[in-house]
Amino acid sequence: MSLLLAGGGSEYALAQAAATSTSPAATVSISLNDAIQRAQANEPAFAAIAAETKATQLDRSIAKAALLPSLDYHNQFLYTQPNGEVTQVGGQAAPRFIANNAVHEYTSQATVNETLGLQGVAGVQRASAASARAAAELEVARRGLVSAVVGLYFGVLASERKLTVSQRAAGEADAFTNLAQKREAAREVAHADVVKAELQQQQRQRDLADAQLAFDRSRLELGILLFPDPRTSYTLQAGDTSAALPTRAEVEAAAGRMNPELKSALALVRLNEIDVLAAKAAYMPDLALNFTYGIDAPQFAVNGPDGIRNLGYSASATLDIPVWNWLSTQNKVKQSQIRRDAARVALTATQKRLIVALDTFYAEAVSVRTQLASLDASVQTAAESLRLTRLRYTGGEATVLEVVDAENALTGSEIAREDGLVRYQAALANLQTLTGTL
Repeated sequence: MSLLLAGGGSEYALAQAAATSTSPAATVSISLNDAIQRAQANEPAFAAIAAETKATQLDRSIAKAALLPSLDYHNQFLYTQPNGEVTQVGGQAAPRFIANNAVHEYTSQATVNETLGLQGVAGVQRASAASARAAAELEVARRGLVSAVVGLYFGVLASERKLTVSQRAAGEADAFTNLAQKREAAREVAHADVVKAELQQQQRQRDLADAQLAFDRSRLELGILLFPDPRTSYTLQAGDTSAALPTRAEVEAAAGRMNPELKSALALVRLNEIDVLAAKAAYMPDLALNFTYGIDAPQFAVNGPDGIRNLGYSASATLDIPVWNWLSTQNKVKQSQIRRDAARVALTATQKRLIVALDTFYAEAVSVRTQLASLDASVQTAAESLRLTRLRYTGGEATVLEVVDAENALTGSEIAREDGLVRYQAALANLQTLTGTL
C-alpha cells in the first residue's frame, strides 16, 4: 500500500492528506436519493456524457448563428514593386503585377456576408435533433447509474442484515454447544451431541466471517461511487417496503411518456430524416449576399490627394446552381435513406424491449410483494420451532439433529426474507427508474 501511495505523485498525496484530515468526521447518514446525487457527482463516465450533452447543445446555437449575417472588419496593406512608368492618376507608378491595383494599396473595410440555402436550415434542424438525442442519452446514462446505485445500496443493506443474521446464528450455535456440554457433563446426552454441536458452531463461525467480508466489500463498492475516499464511514437509511405499487395502467403511461431510450430512438430517427433532407439540399442552389463598406485605395485616408473620395461601398449577390458532380449527391441521399431505415428498425426494437422490461419488472415486483408476508411468517414459524425444539432437547425429548435442523431452518428463513426484501426494493426501484420517477 505504501508503494502505491508513493508512486501516485504529489497530487495523490495531497488528496490522501485531505481524506485523512476529514477521517475523524462523524458518520454520514445516506438515503437512496443522497446516494444517487453523490454518484452523479463522482462517477466519471456519467460526467463525460453530461459534458458531451452540454457541448451538443452549443452545436445548436452554432448552427443557428450560421444562418445569420456575419460581420468582419478587414484591414490590409499591400506593396507591389513599381514598373518605372508613371501611368496612374496622381503621378504614381504602375505596379509590376497587373493583378494589383497600385504600388501602395490600403484596405480597411467592414464586410457583411449572408448565405441563404437549404443546407443551413437542415444544419439547424440536425443540431436540434442531435441535442435532443444527446439529452435522451444522458437520461439513459443517468438511469443506468441509478440502477447501479440502487443495486449496490440495497445490496449493502442486505449484507448488513445478513451479517446480523449470521451473528445471531453464531450466538445460537455457541449457546447450544454450551448446553450440549453441560448435558454431557450431567451424563444426560452422549458425547456425539457435543461433537455435532461443535461442528455446527464451527460452521456458523465460518459463515459469520464470510458475511463480514461480504458486508465490507459491498460497503467499499458503494463508497467508490459516493465519496472521494471509499473508506469513509457512513450508514444507509433502510428502504420503505410498505410503499404501494402503482397500477399497471399508470406504469405503462409513465413509461411510454418518459422513457429516455424511446426518446433517444425517436430522436435518432428524426436525426436520420434530417440527414436525408440535408443530402437532398445539395440539389438546391445557394444564394450568397455580400455588402462591403470602407476604403480600398492607394492612400490610407477618406479622401485622396486629388480630392477623390476613397470611402465607399460595394454589394454583390451570387447564385450557385449545382449542375453535375458525378452522382455524389445522389449517393449521399441513398446513404442517408439507408441509415434512416435502420434507425426505424432500431426504434421498433426499442419499443419491444420497453414492453418486455415493463412486464418483467412489474411482474417481479408483484410476485415478490406477495411473498413478503409469507417470508415473514416463515421466519416467525422457524423461530418458534427452534424455541420449542430447544425446550424439548433440554427436557430430553428431542435429538441434537432436530435442534441443528431447526437452527438451519431459522437461518435459511431469515436470509430468504432479506433476499426477498432486496428483490422487492430493487424491482420497485427499476419500475421507478423505467417510468422516470426516480
